[in-house]
Amino acid sequence: MNSGVHVFTSVTSNYIPKARVLAESVKQVDSSVCFHLLLSDDPPAGFDLASEPFDKLILVESLPIDNFKQWVFSHRLVELCTAVKGTALEWIFEKYEAEKVFYFDPDMAVFSRLDELIRELNSSSILLTPHQTEPETTHKGIIDNEMCSLRHGVFNLGFVGVANTGEGRRFARWWRDRLLHFCHDDHARSLFTDQKWVNLAPCMFDEVKVLRSPAFNVATWNLSTRKATGSLDGGILINGEDLGFYHFSGFDSGAQERQLKEYGAHSPVLFDLRNWYIEACKQHGQLELGAIPSKFSFYDDGQPILDEHRILYRERLDLRQTFSDPFVIKGDQEGHLSGGYKAWYEAHKVEVESDVMTVVPGTPIGAFLLNVGDYLTSRASAAHNTSLIKKLALNLIASCLRGFARLSS
Repeated sequence: MNSGVHVFTSVTSNYIPKARVLAESVKQVDSSVCFHLLLSDDPPAGFDLASEPFDKLILVESLPIDNFKQWVFSHRLVELCTAVKGTALEWIFEKYEAEKVFYFDPDMAVFSRLDELIRELNSSSILLTPHQTEPETTHKGIIDNEMCSLRHGVFNLGFVGVANTGEGRRFARWWRDRLLHFCHDDHARSLFTDQKWVNLAPCMFDEVKVLRSPAFNVATWNLSTRKATGSLDGGILINGEDLGFYHFSGFDSGAQERQLKEYGAHSPVLFDLRNWYIEACKQHGQLELGAIPSKFSFYDDGQPILDEHRILYRERLDLRQTFSDPFVIKGDQEGHLSGGYKAWYEAHKVEVESDVMTVVPGTPIGAFLLNVGDYLTSRASAAHNTSLIKKLALNLIASCLRGFARLSS
């Protein structure tokens, strides 16, 4: 095994079938790379690493993340699987002294040219693939694809390659820190999980290589400018180049099929590729595992955690301090506040939903001031119909409150 080159993907257990397809595709192209499965979940029944196409299993609990239970609870599942990527990247560099690390989304498959990606990291430290590499030529294409990139990020972070160089590690640490604190699907704050942060990468880091080959990260959002020819058996070409890797994004929602019909009708082989992927996932347990829920989807009494529970908890410092383990129902670690965070939320639901600030009794004054400051900042950011003067006033008050909080701590 080539201990210098590592590949990883990040999933909950319901995505293990897709991750198996990805890992097998990588191994078929280059069996020497070390493939890591990063799992933010419990392994499913019968999971045996020795019989899997993965070389290593990384459980999310093993990563160096402070206040782990609070941090996990604060993320929806898609946010969680992306938020851990930067920490895992740094962890693989540190633990295995990896020379080059590649991340692929689990809903990808690699067909060729992995050696080309590895060589690119000989002269660059960061490899990125844009959502689009050619201008759209229709009004609809601009709206569907180019404007989508403006909303969700210029680069698709279903793929990133990083070398263990000074600049590569500087990027990895920066990305890790941003994702630990700000990996949220929050359009009001101009965030879309991990992607939009990397819009800044070419501005902040040297040795960034943007891969413009049409054969890398092929997906429905760029098919309007990419034509596929060839066959599954003989090899697929994209604009005349060997297909590197394909991104089957949108399968679960049905968007992949709709967009493929819209933008890939000129490439019949891509429908054969779609059918191959469906069958490959089935063979790797999609029907058995595809619908199983994550352990982080529930409180410890089995009740589901709603998105609004998570969002309020991550925005309220006083709640995080009061309920150190928000998954717990019977009480916190000191044995009081029976019912835990869930009971508190239900008791204050009317106040929360009417957007009234409430504070758990006994909150330290410094935490209270920080909490109010965070609240005012979020209101200023989310208030689309509020005057600029009011937004500036809210931000100024928030800044003053944070200053008082530091003085009182």
